Amino acid sequence: MSRAFVNEDAGADRPDLPELPLSPHPNYVTPRGLRDLQDRLAARQADLAALKAREDRLDKLPEAAAERDIRWLEARLKSAILVDPAAHDLSEVAFGLRVTVADEDGAETTYEITGEDEADATLGRIAPHSPLARALLGAQVGDEVTWKRPAGDMALEIVAISRPDPA
Repeated sequence: MSRAFVNEDAGADRPDLPELPLSPHPNYVTPRGLRDLQDRLAARQADLAALKAREDRLDKLPEAAAERDIRWLEARLKSAILVDPAAHDLSEVAFGLRVTVADEDGAETTYEITGEDEADATLGRIAPHSPLARALLGAQVGDEVTWKRPAGDMALEIVAISRPDPA
């Protein structure tokens, strides 16, 4: 028999997939971020149950991927540090709050400092360890901060601090 037709992996219970990396940063989450992680875990658990209920389970890769995702989500939930934006006063920029800034040309942009897993630049949500968030944290309305960017430093004036819309 030709070696081309020998399945060297026969008997392997599941494919080896690399684990998803866990962040070295503290896992601060907003209530919305915590709910999102819980919803994602429930969805992946449902996916895994559906995959295991298949009649034809020759391809174990989708099951292994779902199990890996579940391990990652469980680790993120276990390490979650819940921070409620309602607990902050609005005197300075803090985790979970929204901040409106004006750049050197007067253009205003609003950012929300959120947990790493819910950060999304298209929605103006930034992680607390990002250079922009580090520049903003602790600033007060009227302060000017310097955002250190690869393209060059940018001065930003804090225009407003508010709580995010409840979702």
